[in-house]
Amino acid sequence: MMNTVDSQPPHHVVIVGGGFGGLYAAKALGRADVKVTLIDKRNFHLFQPLLYQVATGTVSPADISSPLRSILSKSKNTKVLLGEVTDIDPQAQEVTLGEEAIHYDSLILATGAKHSYFGKDQWEEFAPGLKTVEDAIEMRRRIFMAFEAAEKETDPEKRRAWLTFVIVGGGPTGVELAGAIAELAYHTMKEDFRNIDTSEAQVLLLEGMDRVLPPFASELSKEAEASLTRLGVSVQTKTLVTNIEGDLITLKQGDEFQQIAAKTVLWAAGVKASPLGKLLAERTGSECDRAGRVIVEPDLSLKGFSNIFVVGDLAHFAHQNGKPLPGVAPVAMQEGQYVAQLIQQRMKGKTLPQFSYTDMGSLAVIGQNAAVVDLGFAKFTGFIAWLFWLVVHIYFLIEFDNKLLVMIQWGWNYFTRKRGARLITGKEVMQATESGYYAPADNRQLVSG
Repeated sequence: MMNTVDSQPPHHVVIVGGGFGGLYAAKALGRADVKVTLIDKRNFHLFQPLLYQVATGTVSPADISSPLRSILSKSKNTKVLLGEVTDIDPQAQEVTLGEEAIHYDSLILATGAKHSYFGKDQWEEFAPGLKTVEDAIEMRRRIFMAFEAAEKETDPEKRRAWLTFVIVGGGPTGVELAGAIAELAYHTMKEDFRNIDTSEAQVLLLEGMDRVLPPFASELSKEAEASLTRLGVSVQTKTLVTNIEGDLITLKQGDEFQQIAAKTVLWAAGVKASPLGKLLAERTGSECDRAGRVIVEPDLSLKGFSNIFVVGDLAHFAHQNGKPLPGVAPVAMQEGQYVAQLIQQRMKGKTLPQFSYTDMGSLAVIGQNAAVVDLGFAKFTGFIAWLFWLVVHIYFLIEFDNKLLVMIQWGWNYFTRKRGARLITGKEVMQATESGYYAPADNRQLVSG
């Protein structure tokens, strides 16, 4: 008679979110003696730091995206599920995916953040943010449709509104968007139109603080502003947006108010955590900060629930220096890897010291041959900083074919100043009108422009 040996099922780690935090956790667990289930409502990982290049026609969405199944195909202990988690039961240790309840032993939540309008959500109709592929494609459509509409416009005042681009928010995303649009208008497309001179376009970058790139050292902020000014961007600091409605944006500088007519307003001013943070707080009694981020313990777990971890933009971690860590990709990567290591150590009856973020530096690109880099021990600007920025972003692109494609594309753009992804997509071919973009006559639905 054969002896039977009771075997425990493998420790099941459920990861919700395939961004930097979730993906790096899954990769770190790829060879561990655990079962991993990665859940995301998208089937791909998106390299968000380069989304602005999709929005301005430098690269295509597929160049900065990789299928999650492909990335994790060699991790035989990992299953990828497409769907959205709608509920969490911390007592039963289950997440709800559609009509299915999935049991977990350890849960990692990494669902990121979306753009925030600081309570003025109605502004989103007029000023799209930049967090998803769809956001980038919509921005790209609005940017290039503005030039097309200006080409057909005969009224000088209306044409000026079409050629006015306002970017709200002077952080890295706003700076990069402003620089890229200025390069489009003043260099790339200068010879492409017959009725307009694209170099007459106005690119305005608005920042509420007293300098752009507030997290950077002051000398780098000054250099970034100088580089933007050389590109032709009008930088306005200490400027608050008080209203956006239709083609009019209302600004406040000190005690003075000003209205600007602009057909294209782009939002890069703030973020808030995904709705899953609020749901998690309700189910576990955890606290959230004003941006909706879940306040976590020193090991990134939840108070009272040591097997639930929150990483990336969804986490409020302030145990290192009293301030929450910034919502940048390196933070999410390191947090995801830390939690993966902690789970493995716990399975051995061990633990790890509290999470500690190693700041490798900050960098932002302004335009061709212009960037700022702060490594802490050294600071760079200009062409050297631009090269460093390029190498870092190529290195962190997930798959080899993406790196090769983007490298070739950037090389071509550098020598020709051309952008091959200047496609107007996302809706029917539009007709520009005074009040917005209309679809063709058989589907005349207003889409605010």
